[in-house]
Amino acid sequence: MKDFIDVQSELPEADDLIAQIRFNHKEGKIWLQENRMLLIHAGDMGILRDELITSMGIERARGFLMRFGYQAGKRDAEVARKVRGHMGLDMGFLAGVQLHAIEGIVCVTPRKVQLDPDGKGFYGEFDWTGSYEADLHLANHGTADYPVCWTLLGYASGYTSAFLGMNILYKEVSCRGMGDEHCSIIGKPACEWEDRDDLERMLTPDHVADELYSLQQQVDSLKASFRADELQADLLFNSVGCSEAFRQVCQLIRKASQSKATVLLQGETGVGKEVVARGLHLASDRSEQSFVAVNCACIPPDLIEAELFGVEKGAFTGATVSREGRFERANGGTIFLDEVIELSPRAQATLLRVLQEGELERVGDHRTRAIDVRIVAATNENLEKAVEEGRFRADLFFRLNVFPVRIPPLRERTDDIPLLAEHFLEKYQNLYQKRVACVSDKAMQALVQYKWPGNIRELENMIERGVILTDNGSSIELCNLFPSLMEPTHPLNVIAQDGKLSASTSQLIAGQDQARALIQKGVGLEDIERQMIQEAMAQSKNNITHAAKLLGISRPALAYRLKKLDDSAENRKSET
Repeated sequence: MKDFIDVQSELPEADDLIAQIRFNHKEGKIWLQENRMLLIHAGDMGILRDELITSMGIERARGFLMRFGYQAGKRDAEVARKVRGHMGLDMGFLAGVQLHAIEGIVCVTPRKVQLDPDGKGFYGEFDWTGSYEADLHLANHGTADYPVCWTLLGYASGYTSAFLGMNILYKEVSCRGMGDEHCSIIGKPACEWEDRDDLERMLTPDHVADELYSLQQQVDSLKASFRADELQADLLFNSVGCSEAFRQVCQLIRKASQSKATVLLQGETGVGKEVVARGLHLASDRSEQSFVAVNCACIPPDLIEAELFGVEKGAFTGATVSREGRFERANGGTIFLDEVIELSPRAQATLLRVLQEGELERVGDHRTRAIDVRIVAATNENLEKAVEEGRFRADLFFRLNVFPVRIPPLRERTDDIPLLAEHFLEKYQNLYQKRVACVSDKAMQALVQYKWPGNIRELENMIERGVILTDNGSSIELCNLFPSLMEPTHPLNVIAQDGKLSASTSQLIAGQDQARALIQKGVGLEDIERQMIQEAMAQSKNNITHAAKLLGISRPALAYRLKKLDDSAENRKSET
């Protein structure tokens, strides 16, 4: 174990931590790194505390506030790891002492701190002065006969447990709210406390209190449930969304599912046309039969007829056996024709016959086969314009356009972005066997403000990348979602209404003149990235964590870029 006798004198300046705070009064937001913060009156917290005690009793209120503080401590531990990770375990851990003071909660003086570098032990003694909880209790209620710094105590446990990766619990052994000169706490692993169960119970959700609140709100919940059932009924199977635009699409599709009409889905690339088509199939009376999806753009024009409608043996060179096409496989069910505009003229004529007569002939066959298939077609192009240009049959367009449905792009359903992000987060956490904390507040704000040229497919890819680049237990940050500045709607490329870059943005990206000069010299983005990474590694003496901090990205993101540069260098060597 390592003892710090005079820890306070060893603490670095807090400028690096203070620099993480950003005030954006125009948007009404305060940021600590990528976490949104609130600046509220301490007196109002006292009112909340009194309300909790009155409604829940002292013990339940104490547990509630300790859990509240515990979560705040966990978030600050993540900030400390990112800002002070290059300073070593001891200085990194003691960033929590400074963060607690910077946030106006309490002034902390470390008295004795013992850290095991292997993460197998901990012991800490700290003094608190200026505790807002003690001050509020003394002002409102006078001296207590029990420790009153509940939120602070939860914070200490949450911060230490998250930073060190072990279950650490604290006790308040003296408290100014009890008349002591100052507050003091002792922390050590949970297994070393004799009354461990009592301490851990304070950090466990109170199911009795939850039940009480549930009973108090029963009438409101019942009323809300009717509305919730109505909203859920609007949605399709396996769909994710709550926005009005998306619910309207789901309502149209549900109505269409009860008919036999051909449905034409229109919308940009990546809006989820196949998901909607599957939802239509599952909501129809054909749900027990096959659903066959075909991307017409992926099939060569000379093979598309055989793929869709089948082929007889000997019909052409290579047709060594007779086989059914996609339409026959979907018989009795639903076929989804994506990018239908890519059909060849002959395939368009055959599809028209299927729609009109309900029958088809395999390529090279003269026998007519009856077919009962529900057709859902989709395109991201304007079919009417294609008809005018002679690229698509007018009669086929009119048969497909019986029930047109436009699926809105993601930028028109921003209310769904948090739900979709959570859905994909769960998917890729399971796929990669990782558990990330969440998407940071700032990253989520950027996701909502982004224009999404690639729609839902782009969001899914972005969340997958974020899960890959984020460490276990950490939040997905903005830099792990948006690796490139090339997209005009990138959050760092937001243009003000007067057409100029904001002051904060101009500090992050090069001026137009500098960019123009670099381009004229033939300097590419890869060259600039390589030079910046090399310089950061040199300044940090090859400390990846410190270099990542200098570049403003996460450690996994820098490690990924370093590997990419190494692979590129190896490829150049092999070519020469």
